[in-house]
Amino acid sequence: MTVALTLYVLVWPVIVAGTLAVLVRAFVKDVREAKKNGEQII
Repeated sequence: MTVALTLYVLVWPVIVAGTLAVLVRAFVKDVREAKKNGEQII
């Protein structure tokens, strides 16, 4: 029971880090594409 609860608590930072990594990667891709086309992000 204690191990399951510990794993449940520790898995949330991994999920959040993965989601953040996906968002950052997409943002960087958009920035590079905009810079290549001479456009602004905003």
